[in-house]
Amino acid sequence: MILCHCNLITQRDVEQTIVALLDDDPWQLLVPAKVYHAMGKRGRCCGCFPNVVDTIVRVTEAYHRNRGAAEDDVVSHIDRIREMRGSQGRGHERRKGSHRAA
Repeated sequence: MILCHCNLITQRDVEQTIVALLDDDPWQLLVPAKVYHAMGKRGRCCGCFPNVVDTIVRVTEAYHRNRGAAEDDVVSHIDRIREMRGSQGRGHERRKGSHRAA
């Protein structure tokens, strides 16, 4: 599935880059700009960044669970993100709620 239409980046490309970054340092903070920089790309319209954040969270949690980290060490970021989105509302960056491709 294409995750970024501006750069023609697939979800698999992003997932592989995240795993490679986590292999270097498993507890580093990953953000979309860092992932794009590792791929030699840059955000253009940045409409894909919410989907990239969701992918980062999903892959990072799975990475730590698969590596045998203690369940107490695996922080559930999805719950925290849901809380933040609920408190901030969906109308950030002046975009409508239907702007996401996925």
